[in-house]
Amino acid sequence: MKLQFETSIRQRKRNGWRMDRMERKKEEFQSDESYNAKEIEEKWARVWEKTGVYSLKSDRSKPKYYVLEMFPYPSGEPHMGHARNYTIGDVVARVLARKGYNVLHPIGYDAFGLPAENAAIKSGIHPKDSTMANINKMRKALKRMGMSYEFADEIITCEPDYYKWTQWFFLLFYKMGLAEKKRAKVNWCNSCQTVLANEQVISGRCERCDSEVTKKVLAQWFFKITEYAQRLLDDMKLLEGGWPERVLTIQRNWIGRSEGAIVNFRLLDDSKDIVIPIFTTRPDTLYGVTFFIIAPEHPLVDEIVKDSDYRKEVERVKEIILKQSDIERSSTEVEKIGCFTGRYVINPLNGEKVPVWIANYVLLEYGTGAIMAVPAHDERDFEFAQKYNIPVREVISPDGKEHEKLAKAYVDEGIMINSGIFNGINSVEGRKKIVSYLEENNLGKFTINYKLKDWLISRQRYWGAPIPIIYCDNCGTVPVPEKDLPVLLPYNVDFRPTGMSPLSYSEEFVNTICPECGQKAKRETDTMDTFVCSSWYFLRYCSPHYEKAPFERSEVDYWMPVDQYIGGIEHATMHLIYARFFTKVLYDAGLVNFKEPFIKYFPHGVVNLGGQKMSKSKGNIVNPSQIYNKYGADTLRLYILFIGPADSIVDWSDSGVEGAYRFLGRLWRLVVANIKFLQKNSIEEKCKSTSVVLDCKNQFMNGELGKLEKELYRKLHQTIKKVTQDVLDRFSFNTAISAIMELVNLMYKYNDTVSDDKKNVLLIKESTEKLLVLLSPIVPFITEELWSRMGKQDSIHRVSWPTYDEEVAKEELVTIIFQVNGKLRDKKDLPVDMPPEEMEKEALNSEKVRKFIGSREIVKKIVVPNKLVNIVIK
Repeated sequence: MKLQFETSIRQRKRNGWRMDRMERKKEEFQSDESYNAKEIEEKWARVWEKTGVYSLKSDRSKPKYYVLEMFPYPSGEPHMGHARNYTIGDVVARVLARKGYNVLHPIGYDAFGLPAENAAIKSGIHPKDSTMANINKMRKALKRMGMSYEFADEIITCEPDYYKWTQWFFLLFYKMGLAEKKRAKVNWCNSCQTVLANEQVISGRCERCDSEVTKKVLAQWFFKITEYAQRLLDDMKLLEGGWPERVLTIQRNWIGRSEGAIVNFRLLDDSKDIVIPIFTTRPDTLYGVTFFIIAPEHPLVDEIVKDSDYRKEVERVKEIILKQSDIERSSTEVEKIGCFTGRYVINPLNGEKVPVWIANYVLLEYGTGAIMAVPAHDERDFEFAQKYNIPVREVISPDGKEHEKLAKAYVDEGIMINSGIFNGINSVEGRKKIVSYLEENNLGKFTINYKLKDWLISRQRYWGAPIPIIYCDNCGTVPVPEKDLPVLLPYNVDFRPTGMSPLSYSEEFVNTICPECGQKAKRETDTMDTFVCSSWYFLRYCSPHYEKAPFERSEVDYWMPVDQYIGGIEHATMHLIYARFFTKVLYDAGLVNFKEPFIKYFPHGVVNLGGQKMSKSKGNIVNPSQIYNKYGADTLRLYILFIGPADSIVDWSDSGVEGAYRFLGRLWRLVVANIKFLQKNSIEEKCKSTSVVLDCKNQFMNGELGKLEKELYRKLHQTIKKVTQDVLDRFSFNTAISAIMELVNLMYKYNDTVSDDKKNVLLIKESTEKLLVLLSPIVPFITEELWSRMGKQDSIHRVSWPTYDEEVAKEELVTIIFQVNGKLRDKKDLPVDMPPEEMEKEALNSEKVRKFIGSREIVKKIVVPNKLVNIVIK
């Protein structure tokens, strides 16, 4: 049968859209009764493009809700991780909009960065050209998947109208004293030919290309994130309940707050007064110091051995150590290597001479680059002392007694011994007393140390936002005036990596005029880490076309903070910390009125194929287009949500995709059959034949529904309740879909069991309509088509979210007796018509029943539906 459909649309109205009946014949959709995903999805994609159904904004009389997924890096068409991330956010945004919220659900592209530049080097295609081509591919794919984004308000971070404001923020940080250039030992990737932030080094390897990372000393730009370390920790209380505890734990560990003391050890030297400070969390062990270690790369090492007989040996060992990576040196498994320098420091508590060593397990960037070694109470120090026959002195004892020889380091709390005036004191109290003593005698002080290091933002690569700094021989370091922003990234640049920024070879870019004195000057040629661009993009979405500032304050005051943020947990120690830091700086600058950017955060799990994370480098990619071109976008969306819990790692299954497609076919047949039934059985005619208001709830409450009808109506309300709570409260999309499938099964059962002349028209109409509405955020195309076939004029995506009645949804209960050998042992209220096997489980889970069974053998189980369970034992 050929059906003609309305597809020409009136001008979009504020409160939705309606098909223009006079223009219906402009587009025709021809179909038989089978489910044709390709035709349906192509048709409705055209309609939605014309009518603006993608936008979920309404008006500001409604409460706002900002739903945001981490924006993609445009490396080509989306991968399955993208599909999962964006489908989750899309469903949540659609449901919230239908529940009466004014929803902001934007999209953009994190377009700068190394992958595009590395791809350009291989292909010869300019990163600007390849990036924009990839953005077009990604935008097309997102629309094809039915994502409800504000496509007209996209942001692209490599466009000057965006990175102008990234540069503006750099200048703001510079004025606030939070941006500085300094020489530092940095992570260097030889493959990418650039420096990396600590967060971009994973197990000693580049997180981008997996090459081994080495160290270099370079002059680099840093953001002083360490000045916000404590606030980043303190403000986690604002995130509790909205962020997973595991993510907060990851951040706490990365920031790494530790309380302790700075203790000043003085170098034994008659000609110079050299103090070498150390940080320790265990000042109670100071009397146990038997040697002292300086990192081999510490600048003091060369000075203290330059005229020493130990110089050659120190240089030999130092050369061996510096060939080891930081990961190797930090490992507990690596062999400890070191040597004596021939020098001594003085223990400030007991005045003892302590030999100074270098060793591979002490690194310059951790703490002060030097440590006091207490082998009796530190495992690494103990191992080193055993190897080099250094004395071990016990100063913390579990029982207050001295033990003749330690088999291993004792690292727990205890009683202080061999500690002078502090003997006999509990080590916890001893720490406080020793710190007080150090402070009173100017030998040290209480301090807090953080593992977090300042954020290294310089990159010696082309494809990034230029750092807006000018160097003048007369004026020194000069920030680019705001009126001269943006500092444009030139197009014609040889971007092949050499270890120096490609911009340094562009005379047109480098040579400029000092804005202060007017003399010739040079531009900074490093570009910014792309994480700077992504640390504020959520603010730009609030007013993406605003030209006077990075964002319009009134819009940010309305929309921010983000109510629900969604993205991979792999960004817990990079993007999420950086974005939090950025927000706090803007709060201090008076630019925003909130301290945290994301109220709630949901980390979705990755999609594996064959037990491994999908990756282009591993060649185990299933692209979304492979699925939606064969089965349709609705199948992709349904399967990616049904595959497993949204926050878990899941394994891709082709048979699972086919199962999702079969379910949609089953849904299609059910609804089409119900439409035909409703066309033959007019509700209006039934209303004319009775003076009673026809309403399923009234029929339910008045006992007018049959047993199966009552079951179906209750199931409908239970499903509405479960889907609503699973989607919005638990992000449990797989269980929401499972509940919908159960409802479909029951609707089929009703259709197959009850003859047409006895079917309840109202029940079929209400259950069919609400079924489609429940499914519409998950599978938007097929539900829109079926909604239209039901004769509806408005889009299903503008229909209010269904509500449930708690009284109707409540299970009808019956008291079930639990017996053991025919004697009453317990009872419980259970749902009417509970399956026998479920009744058995309930009985066996009863503590009273288990008590009487004990270890005796169960001979059989007798179940009388809706009455009793009898467990027979011998």
